Amino acid sequence: MAVQTVVSSTDSVNLGPAAALSCRECGHRVPLGPVFACEECFGPLEIAYDFSGYDTEELRKRIEAGPANIWRYAPLLPVPADVADKPNLNPGWTKLVKADNLARELGVTGGLYVKDDSGNPTHSFKDRVVAQALEAARVFGFTTLSCSSTGNLAGAVGAAAARAGFRSCVFIPHDLEQGKVVMAAIYGGELVGIEGNYDDVNRFCSELIGDPAGEGWGFVNVNLRPYYAEGSKTLAYEIAEQLGWRLPDQIVVPIASGSQLTKIDKGLQELIKLELVEDRPYRIFGAQAEGCSPVSTAFKAGHDVVRPQKPDTIAKSLAIGNPADGPYVLDIARRTGGAVEDVTDAQIVDAIRLLARTEGIFAETAGGVTVGVTRKLVESGALDPTKTTVVLNTGDGLKTLDAVAGTGLTATIRPTLDSFREAGLA
Repeated sequence: MAVQTVVSSTDSVNLGPAAALSCRECGHRVPLGPVFACEECFGPLEIAYDFSGYDTEELRKRIEAGPANIWRYAPLLPVPADVADKPNLNPGWTKLVKADNLARELGVTGGLYVKDDSGNPTHSFKDRVVAQALEAARVFGFTTLSCSSTGNLAGAVGAAAARAGFRSCVFIPHDLEQGKVVMAAIYGGELVGIEGNYDDVNRFCSELIGDPAGEGWGFVNVNLRPYYAEGSKTLAYEIAEQLGWRLPDQIVVPIASGSQLTKIDKGLQELIKLELVEDRPYRIFGAQAEGCSPVSTAFKAGHDVVRPQKPDTIAKSLAIGNPADGPYVLDIARRTGGAVEDVTDAQIVDAIRLLARTEGIFAETAGGVTVGVTRKLVESGALDPTKTTVVLNTGDGLKTLDAVAGTGLTATIRPTLDSFREAGLA
Protein backbone atom coordinates (compact mmCIF):
# COMPACT_ATOMS: atom_id res chain seq x y z
CA MET A 1 0.00 0.00 0.00
CA ALA A 2 1.44 3.37 -0.96
CA VAL A 3 1.44 5.93 1.86
CA GLN A 4 1.96 9.62 1.23
CA THR A 5 3.80 11.37 4.03
CA VAL A 6 4.10 15.08 3.40
CA VAL A 7 4.78 16.25 6.96
CA SER A 8 8.40 15.87 8.02
CA SER A 9 7.60 14.37 11.44
CA THR A 10 4.54 13.06 13.26
CA ASP A 11 5.63 15.27 16.16
CA SER A 12 4.45 18.26 14.11
CA VAL A 13 0.90 16.92 13.80
CA ASN A 14 -1.52 18.97 15.88
CA LEU A 15 -5.03 17.61 15.58
CA GLY A 16 -6.42 18.36 19.02
CA PRO A 17 -7.59 15.31 20.98
CA ALA A 18 -6.77 12.90 18.13
CA ALA A 19 -4.10 10.57 19.51
CA ALA A 20 -3.52 7.97 16.79
CA LEU A 21 -5.08 5.98 13.97
CA SER A 22 -6.55 2.66 15.07
CA CYS A 23 -7.61 -0.28 12.91
CA ARG A 24 -11.29 -1.05 13.23
CA GLU A 25 -10.59 -4.75 12.67
CA CYS A 26 -7.45 -5.66 14.62
CA GLY A 27 -6.88 -2.61 16.82
CA HIS A 28 -3.35 -1.96 15.52
CA ARG A 29 -2.34 1.68 16.07
CA VAL A 30 -0.21 3.93 13.91
CA PRO A 31 0.74 7.62 14.25
CA LEU A 32 -1.54 10.23 12.76
CA GLY A 33 -0.88 10.64 9.06
CA PRO A 34 -2.47 10.50 5.57
CA VAL A 35 -3.07 6.74 5.61
CA PHE A 36 -6.38 4.90 5.56
CA ALA A 37 -5.69 1.14 5.68
CA CYS A 38 -4.03 -0.98 8.37
CA GLU A 39 -0.55 -2.23 7.50
CA GLU A 40 -1.21 -5.41 9.51
CA CYS A 41 -4.59 -6.59 8.21
CA PHE A 42 -5.64 -3.97 5.61
CA GLY A 43 -8.67 -3.07 7.73
CA PRO A 44 -9.95 0.54 7.79
CA LEU A 45 -8.26 3.03 10.08
CA GLU A 46 -10.18 5.52 12.21
CA ILE A 47 -9.30 8.20 14.71
CA ALA A 48 -8.55 7.21 18.31
CA TYR A 49 -8.89 10.02 20.85
CA ASP A 50 -7.57 11.01 24.22
CA PHE A 51 -10.51 12.60 26.01
CA SER A 52 -8.96 12.18 29.46
CA GLY A 53 -9.09 15.21 31.67
CA TYR A 54 -12.41 16.48 30.33
CA ASP A 55 -14.88 17.61 32.98
CA THR A 56 -18.44 16.99 31.77
CA GLU A 57 -19.99 20.26 32.85
CA GLU A 58 -17.05 22.36 31.72
CA LEU A 59 -17.11 20.60 28.34
CA ARG A 60 -20.84 21.21 28.00
CA LYS A 61 -20.40 24.92 28.77
CA ARG A 62 -17.51 25.17 26.30
CA ILE A 63 -19.60 23.59 23.56
CA GLU A 64 -22.64 25.76 24.22
CA ALA A 65 -20.49 28.91 24.17
CA GLY A 66 -18.90 27.92 20.86
CA PRO A 67 -19.70 29.13 17.34
CA ALA A 68 -22.92 28.15 15.58
CA ASN A 69 -21.16 25.60 13.40
CA ILE A 70 -19.34 22.29 13.77
CA TRP A 71 -16.36 23.94 15.45
CA ARG A 72 -18.37 24.23 18.68
CA TYR A 73 -17.42 20.54 18.95
CA ALA A 74 -13.69 21.12 18.29
CA PRO A 75 -12.77 19.46 21.64
CA LEU A 76 -14.24 16.20 20.26
CA LEU A 77 -12.81 16.39 16.73
CA PRO A 78 -9.41 15.85 15.04
CA VAL A 79 -8.71 19.56 14.54
CA PRO A 80 -6.35 22.16 16.03
CA ALA A 81 -7.71 24.31 18.85
CA ASP A 82 -7.61 27.42 16.61
CA VAL A 83 -9.61 25.79 13.80
CA ALA A 84 -12.37 28.43 13.92
CA ASP A 85 -9.84 31.15 13.05
CA LYS A 86 -8.83 29.59 9.71
CA PRO A 87 -10.56 30.10 6.33
CA ASN A 88 -13.17 27.37 6.14
CA LEU A 89 -16.82 27.16 5.08
CA ASN A 90 -17.81 26.59 8.74
CA PRO A 91 -20.73 24.23 8.10
CA GLY A 92 -23.13 22.75 10.59
CA TRP A 93 -25.62 23.76 13.28
CA THR A 94 -28.38 23.16 10.76
CA LYS A 95 -32.04 23.08 11.70
CA LEU A 96 -33.68 20.24 13.56
CA VAL A 97 -37.26 20.69 12.36
CA LYS A 98 -40.10 19.35 14.49
CA ALA A 99 -42.15 17.76 11.72
CA ASP A 100 -45.64 17.56 13.20
CA ASN A 101 -47.43 17.68 9.84
CA LEU A 102 -45.31 14.84 8.44
CA ALA A 103 -45.79 12.93 11.68
CA ARG A 104 -49.56 13.04 11.26
CA GLU A 105 -49.26 11.77 7.69
CA LEU A 106 -47.02 8.87 8.78
CA GLY A 107 -48.86 8.06 12.00
CA VAL A 108 -45.94 8.96 14.26
CA THR A 109 -47.09 10.14 17.71
CA GLY A 110 -43.88 10.15 19.73
CA GLY A 111 -42.28 13.18 18.10
CA LEU A 112 -40.81 13.31 14.60
CA TYR A 113 -37.90 15.55 13.59
CA VAL A 114 -36.12 16.21 10.32
CA LYS A 115 -32.44 17.07 10.58
CA ASP A 116 -32.25 19.31 7.53
CA ASP A 117 -28.67 19.54 6.29
CA SER A 118 -29.66 21.31 3.08
CA GLY A 119 -28.81 24.53 4.94
CA ASN A 120 -25.06 23.90 4.74
CA PRO A 121 -22.88 26.18 2.53
CA THR A 122 -23.11 23.95 -0.59
CA HIS A 123 -26.50 22.58 0.49
CA SER A 124 -25.51 19.08 1.61
CA PHE A 125 -24.04 17.34 4.63
CA LYS A 126 -20.81 16.82 2.68
CA ASP A 127 -19.64 20.25 3.84
CA ARG A 128 -19.19 18.73 7.31
CA VAL A 129 -16.84 15.97 6.24
CA VAL A 130 -14.90 18.14 3.80
CA ALA A 131 -14.32 20.76 6.53
CA GLN A 132 -12.68 18.03 8.62
CA ALA A 133 -10.59 16.72 5.74
CA LEU A 134 -9.45 20.23 4.84
CA GLU A 135 -7.95 20.76 8.28
CA ALA A 136 -6.05 17.46 8.00
CA ALA A 137 -4.84 18.47 4.51
CA ARG A 138 -3.44 21.70 5.97
CA VAL A 139 -1.58 19.82 8.70
CA PHE A 140 -0.15 17.23 6.30
CA GLY A 141 1.00 19.84 3.79
CA PHE A 142 -1.14 18.87 0.82
CA THR A 143 -1.56 21.42 -1.97
CA THR A 144 -4.38 19.86 -4.02
CA LEU A 145 -7.75 18.83 -2.60
CA SER A 146 -9.48 16.01 -4.47
CA CYS A 147 -12.16 13.34 -4.22
CA SER A 148 -14.20 10.72 -5.98
CA SER A 149 -17.81 11.81 -5.83
CA THR A 150 -21.42 11.08 -6.72
CA GLY A 151 -21.99 14.84 -6.87
CA ASN A 152 -22.49 16.57 -3.53
CA LEU A 153 -18.94 15.89 -2.39
CA ALA A 154 -17.50 17.35 -5.59
CA GLY A 155 -19.25 20.66 -4.91
CA ALA A 156 -18.23 20.66 -1.26
CA VAL A 157 -14.57 20.05 -2.12
CA GLY A 158 -14.57 22.71 -4.82
CA ALA A 159 -16.07 25.32 -2.50
CA ALA A 160 -13.89 24.48 0.49
CA ALA A 161 -10.73 24.52 -1.63
CA ALA A 162 -11.64 27.89 -3.13
CA ARG A 163 -12.26 29.36 0.33
CA ALA A 164 -9.00 27.98 1.76
CA GLY A 165 -6.79 28.76 -1.24
CA PHE A 166 -6.18 25.17 -2.31
CA ARG A 167 -6.14 23.85 -5.84
CA SER A 168 -8.96 21.34 -6.41
CA CYS A 169 -9.40 18.53 -8.91
CA VAL A 170 -12.36 16.24 -8.42
CA PHE A 171 -13.61 13.15 -10.23
CA ILE A 172 -17.24 12.20 -10.89
CA PRO A 173 -19.21 9.67 -12.97
CA HIS A 174 -19.68 11.11 -16.48
CA ASP A 175 -23.51 10.89 -16.35
CA LEU A 176 -24.16 12.81 -13.13
CA GLU A 177 -27.17 15.13 -12.73
CA GLN A 178 -26.46 18.40 -14.55
CA GLY A 179 -27.28 20.52 -11.52
CA LYS A 180 -24.55 18.83 -9.51
CA VAL A 181 -22.08 19.14 -12.38
CA VAL A 182 -22.66 22.90 -12.56
CA MET A 183 -22.39 23.29 -8.80
CA ALA A 184 -19.11 21.39 -8.68
CA ALA A 185 -17.63 23.32 -11.61
CA ILE A 186 -18.61 26.85 -10.58
CA TYR A 187 -15.89 27.14 -7.94
CA GLY A 188 -13.15 27.21 -10.57
CA GLY A 189 -11.41 23.93 -9.82
CA GLU A 190 -10.90 21.09 -12.26
CA LEU A 191 -13.86 18.73 -12.69
CA VAL A 192 -13.18 15.44 -14.46
CA GLY A 193 -15.84 12.98 -15.66
CA ILE A 194 -14.92 9.29 -15.58
CA GLU A 195 -16.65 6.88 -17.95
CA GLY A 196 -18.31 4.46 -15.54
CA ASN A 197 -20.11 4.50 -12.18
CA TYR A 198 -18.92 5.72 -8.80
CA ASP A 199 -17.07 2.52 -7.99
CA ASP A 200 -15.04 2.95 -11.19
CA VAL A 201 -14.25 6.54 -10.18
CA ASN A 202 -13.17 5.46 -6.71
CA ARG A 203 -10.86 2.75 -8.07
CA PHE A 204 -9.19 5.28 -10.35
CA CYS A 205 -8.58 7.67 -7.45
CA SER A 206 -7.03 4.87 -5.38
CA GLU A 207 -4.61 4.21 -8.24
CA LEU A 208 -3.74 7.89 -8.58
CA ILE A 209 -2.78 8.09 -4.89
CA GLY A 210 -0.09 5.46 -5.44
CA ASP A 211 1.30 7.17 -8.54
CA PRO A 212 3.83 10.05 -8.63
CA ALA A 213 1.17 12.09 -10.45
CA GLY A 214 -0.81 12.13 -7.20
CA GLU A 215 2.01 13.49 -5.03
CA GLY A 216 0.78 16.30 -2.81
CA TRP A 217 -2.88 15.44 -3.38
CA GLY A 218 -5.23 15.04 -0.44
CA PHE A 219 -8.16 12.83 -1.46
CA VAL A 220 -10.72 13.64 1.19
CA ASN A 221 -12.48 10.28 1.01
CA VAL A 222 -9.41 8.11 0.39
CA ASN A 223 -6.06 9.00 2.00
CA LEU A 224 -7.75 11.55 4.29
CA ARG A 225 -10.77 9.32 4.95
CA PRO A 226 -10.19 8.72 8.69
CA TYR A 227 -10.37 12.49 9.31
CA TYR A 228 -13.07 13.19 6.73
CA ALA A 229 -15.39 10.56 8.18
CA GLU A 230 -15.34 12.18 11.62
CA GLY A 231 -17.34 15.12 10.24
CA SER A 232 -20.43 12.92 10.27
CA LYS A 233 -20.21 12.65 14.06
CA THR A 234 -21.24 16.29 14.27
CA LEU A 235 -24.72 15.32 13.10
CA ALA A 236 -25.05 13.14 16.19
CA TYR A 237 -23.69 15.88 18.45
CA GLU A 238 -26.07 18.49 17.05
CA ILE A 239 -29.13 16.26 17.20
CA ALA A 240 -28.47 15.41 20.85
CA GLU A 241 -27.76 19.03 21.82
CA GLN A 242 -30.80 20.34 19.90
CA LEU A 243 -32.98 17.78 21.69
CA GLY A 244 -31.78 19.24 25.01
CA TRP A 245 -28.77 16.94 25.43
CA ARG A 246 -30.92 13.88 24.90
CA LEU A 247 -30.52 10.90 22.60
CA PRO A 248 -33.27 10.25 20.04
CA ASP A 249 -35.00 6.91 20.41
CA GLN A 250 -34.74 6.21 16.68
CA ILE A 251 -32.80 7.72 13.79
CA VAL A 252 -33.12 7.02 10.05
CA VAL A 253 -29.92 7.55 8.05
CA PRO A 254 -29.32 7.24 4.27
CA ILE A 255 -26.64 4.78 3.18
CA ALA A 256 -24.13 5.43 0.40
CA SER A 257 -20.73 4.17 1.60
CA GLY A 258 -22.28 3.65 5.05
CA SER A 259 -19.74 5.90 6.74
CA GLN A 260 -22.29 8.50 7.81
CA LEU A 261 -24.33 5.94 9.71
CA THR A 262 -21.33 4.36 11.43
CA LYS A 263 -19.96 7.74 12.52
CA ILE A 264 -23.31 8.91 13.83
CA ASP A 265 -23.29 5.83 16.02
CA LYS A 266 -19.70 6.61 17.08
CA GLY A 267 -20.72 10.17 17.96
CA LEU A 268 -23.65 8.99 20.08
CA GLN A 269 -21.40 6.52 21.90
CA GLU A 270 -18.87 9.27 22.62
CA LEU A 271 -21.57 11.51 24.10
CA ILE A 272 -22.58 8.65 26.38
CA LYS A 273 -19.00 7.93 27.49
CA LEU A 274 -18.40 11.63 28.20
CA GLU A 275 -21.68 11.69 30.18
CA LEU A 276 -23.01 14.56 28.11
CA VAL A 277 -26.21 12.54 27.60
CA GLU A 278 -27.98 9.85 29.58
CA ASP A 279 -26.99 6.31 28.59
CA ARG A 280 -30.18 4.88 27.15
CA PRO A 281 -31.06 2.60 24.21
CA TYR A 282 -31.40 4.02 20.71
CA ARG A 283 -32.09 2.35 17.38
CA ILE A 284 -30.43 3.19 14.08
CA PHE A 285 -32.12 2.44 10.76
CA GLY A 286 -30.38 2.53 7.38
CA ALA A 287 -32.13 3.67 4.20
CA GLN A 288 -31.30 2.73 0.61
CA ALA A 289 -32.82 2.97 -2.85
CA GLU A 290 -34.02 -0.36 -4.21
CA GLY A 291 -31.89 0.21 -7.33
CA CYS A 292 -28.75 0.26 -5.20
CA SER A 293 -29.47 -1.70 -2.04
CA PRO A 294 -26.54 -4.02 -1.27
CA VAL A 295 -26.70 -3.40 2.48
CA SER A 296 -30.47 -3.74 2.67
CA THR A 297 -30.31 -6.96 0.68
CA ALA A 298 -27.68 -8.39 3.04
CA PHE A 299 -29.63 -7.32 6.13
CA LYS A 300 -32.84 -8.94 4.97
CA ALA A 301 -31.04 -12.15 4.04
CA GLY A 302 -29.28 -12.30 7.41
CA HIS A 303 -25.85 -12.10 5.78
CA ASP A 304 -22.71 -10.53 7.25
CA VAL A 305 -21.12 -10.01 3.84
CA VAL A 306 -22.39 -7.26 1.53
CA ARG A 307 -22.43 -8.37 -2.10
CA PRO A 308 -21.75 -5.51 -4.58
CA GLN A 309 -24.49 -4.37 -6.94
CA LYS A 310 -24.55 -2.32 -10.12
CA PRO A 311 -26.47 0.89 -9.27
CA ASP A 312 -29.65 1.74 -11.19
CA THR A 313 -31.58 4.43 -9.32
CA ILE A 314 -32.49 8.11 -9.43
CA ALA A 315 -30.85 8.47 -6.00
CA LYS A 316 -27.40 8.95 -7.51
CA SER A 317 -25.91 10.46 -4.36
CA LEU A 318 -26.46 7.06 -2.73
CA ALA A 319 -25.46 5.00 -5.77
CA ILE A 320 -22.44 3.19 -4.34
CA GLY A 321 -22.70 -0.45 -5.28
CA ASN A 322 -19.79 -1.61 -3.13
CA PRO A 323 -20.13 0.34 0.14
CA ALA A 324 -16.93 0.30 2.20
CA ASP A 325 -18.73 0.48 5.55
CA GLY A 326 -21.55 -1.88 4.60
CA PRO A 327 -20.62 -4.68 7.05
CA TYR A 328 -20.31 -2.19 9.91
CA VAL A 329 -23.76 -0.79 9.09
CA LEU A 330 -25.16 -4.30 9.44
CA ASP A 331 -23.48 -4.67 12.83
CA ILE A 332 -24.88 -1.37 14.11
CA ALA A 333 -28.42 -1.96 12.83
CA ARG A 334 -28.47 -5.37 14.51
CA ARG A 335 -26.77 -4.23 17.73
CA THR A 336 -29.20 -1.33 18.24
CA GLY A 337 -32.32 -3.25 17.21
CA GLY A 338 -32.73 -1.22 14.03
CA ALA A 339 -33.00 -2.37 10.42
CA VAL A 340 -31.93 -1.56 6.86
CA GLU A 341 -34.74 -1.00 4.34
CA ASP A 342 -35.08 0.22 0.76
CA VAL A 343 -37.66 1.98 -1.42
CA THR A 344 -38.35 2.16 -5.15
CA ASP A 345 -37.67 5.22 -7.28
CA ALA A 346 -41.42 5.92 -7.42
CA GLN A 347 -41.59 5.83 -3.62
CA ILE A 348 -38.60 8.19 -3.44
CA VAL A 349 -40.35 10.77 -5.61
CA ASP A 350 -43.57 10.42 -3.64
CA ALA A 351 -41.64 10.95 -0.39
CA ILE A 352 -39.91 14.07 -1.75
CA ARG A 353 -43.31 15.53 -2.54
CA LEU A 354 -44.70 14.45 0.83
CA LEU A 355 -41.93 16.18 2.78
CA ALA A 356 -42.25 19.34 0.69
CA ARG A 357 -46.06 19.40 1.04
CA THR A 358 -46.09 18.79 4.80
CA GLU A 359 -43.02 20.64 6.09
CA GLY A 360 -41.86 22.99 3.34
CA ILE A 361 -38.58 21.11 2.97
CA PHE A 362 -37.49 20.34 -0.59
CA ALA A 363 -35.21 17.32 -0.27
CA GLU A 364 -32.94 15.82 -2.86
CA THR A 365 -33.41 12.15 -3.72
CA ALA A 366 -31.45 10.95 -0.67
CA GLY A 367 -33.96 12.76 1.56
CA GLY A 368 -36.74 11.07 -0.37
CA VAL A 369 -35.08 7.76 0.46
CA THR A 370 -35.03 8.41 4.22
CA VAL A 371 -38.60 9.72 4.36
CA GLY A 372 -39.83 6.88 2.12
CA VAL A 373 -38.05 4.28 4.23
CA THR A 374 -39.43 5.85 7.42
CA ARG A 375 -42.96 5.51 6.07
CA LYS A 376 -42.27 1.90 5.10
CA LEU A 377 -40.78 1.11 8.52
CA VAL A 378 -43.81 2.58 10.31
CA GLU A 379 -46.21 0.61 8.12
CA SER A 380 -44.33 -2.65 8.73
CA GLY A 381 -44.07 -2.09 12.48
CA ALA A 382 -40.27 -2.10 12.43
CA LEU A 383 -40.14 1.52 13.66
CA ASP A 384 -42.04 2.40 16.83
CA PRO A 385 -44.34 5.38 16.08
CA THR A 386 -44.61 6.24 19.79
CA LYS A 387 -40.87 6.98 20.12
CA THR A 388 -38.88 10.13 19.33
CA THR A 389 -37.61 9.72 15.77
CA VAL A 390 -35.13 11.77 13.74
CA VAL A 391 -34.99 11.50 9.95
CA LEU A 392 -32.02 12.89 8.01
CA ASN A 393 -32.33 15.05 4.93
CA THR A 394 -28.81 15.38 3.60
CA GLY A 395 -29.26 17.67 0.59
CA ASP A 396 -31.27 20.27 -1.31
CA GLY A 397 -33.90 19.26 -3.86
CA LEU A 398 -32.69 21.93 -6.29
CA LYS A 399 -29.79 19.57 -7.02
CA THR A 400 -32.05 16.79 -8.28
CA LEU A 401 -34.83 18.61 -10.12
CA ASP A 402 -35.05 15.88 -12.76
CA ALA A 403 -36.50 13.54 -10.14
CA VAL A 404 -39.64 15.68 -9.85
CA ALA A 405 -39.71 17.01 -13.40
CA GLY A 406 -43.47 16.46 -13.69
CA THR A 407 -44.16 19.11 -11.06
CA GLY A 408 -45.35 22.43 -12.50
CA LEU A 409 -48.13 24.98 -12.88
CA THR A 410 -51.51 24.30 -11.32
CA ALA A 411 -53.20 26.33 -14.03
CA THR A 412 -52.60 29.04 -16.64
CA ILE A 413 -55.20 31.81 -16.62
CA ARG A 414 -55.88 35.20 -18.19
CA PRO A 415 -55.23 38.20 -15.89
CA THR A 416 -58.92 38.52 -15.01
CA LEU A 417 -61.06 37.53 -12.02
CA ASP A 418 -63.43 35.62 -14.31
CA SER A 419 -60.56 33.49 -15.57
CA PHE A 420 -59.45 32.94 -11.97
CA ARG A 421 -62.90 31.74 -10.98
CA GLU A 422 -63.33 29.59 -14.10
CA ALA A 423 -60.14 27.72 -13.13
CA GLY A 424 -61.73 26.77 -9.82
CA LEU A 425 -59.17 28.69 -7.77
CA ALA A 426 -61.52 30.98 -5.86
